[in-house]
Amino acid sequence: MKKSLVVLALAAAFSPMLAQAEAGDWVVRARAVNVNPNEDSKLGKTVNKNVASGAMSSGAELSVDSNTIPELDISYYITKNIAAELILATGSKHDVSIKGDAGTTVGNQLLGSVDALPPTLTVQWHFNPDQTIDPYVGAGINYTNFLDKKLNIRQGALAGSKIKVDNDSWGYALQAGVDFNLKDGWLINADVKYVTIDTTVKLKQTSGWTKIDSLDINPWVFGIGIGKKF
Repeated sequence: MKKSLVVLALAAAFSPMLAQAEAGDWVVRARAVNVNPNEDSKLGKTVNKNVASGAMSSGAELSVDSNTIPELDISYYITKNIAAELILATGSKHDVSIKGDAGTTVGNQLLGSVDALPPTLTVQWHFNPDQTIDPYVGAGINYTNFLDKKLNIRQGALAGSKIKVDNDSWGYALQAGVDFNLKDGWLINADVKYVTIDTTVKLKQTSGWTKIDSLDINPWVFGIGIGKKF
């Protein structure tokens, strides 16, 4: 009898701690996220083919640096276990450089920065929505709008030439994370996403714009933050 009373007392003590999800619930999260590009570039090969043979080392690439930004996301629980999440990150500014081209007529250098706005929609499966620790996985689509597309070659044989990111990107997103459910609907969240982002990069010549790279940015996005269920 005493053991039963202890179990009931513990259950009563811990049940208010859980921010249990139900169909129709909304969750708003605020995260700090690190956008870490996993780029794939064929700059040297494409420049040598489309602009001038031998202008760059064949292994030269465009490099995109990482950045940490704030992120807001809104989730809606379709069922107890299935939620749709709209991720609304602020613009993520990244420096773009040439690397792997030392000793040639263009050379390694900073070209400037681009600003990307990447809204993403995922559908998640929550494994333990009624538990303190609720891991989930998700998949969805991403649209990346490049807001600031202007870059410049600043030194070497092509100094003064303008470069632009030519097109926005549609891609997919994969996601995994965990909610740590707390009292009164609050939660702590940790999350990782892999997002495919690809675009065409062009160089301005007297004859017009010439393609110099098909750049895959494909960042890993690591985030941690807090949220509230409504």
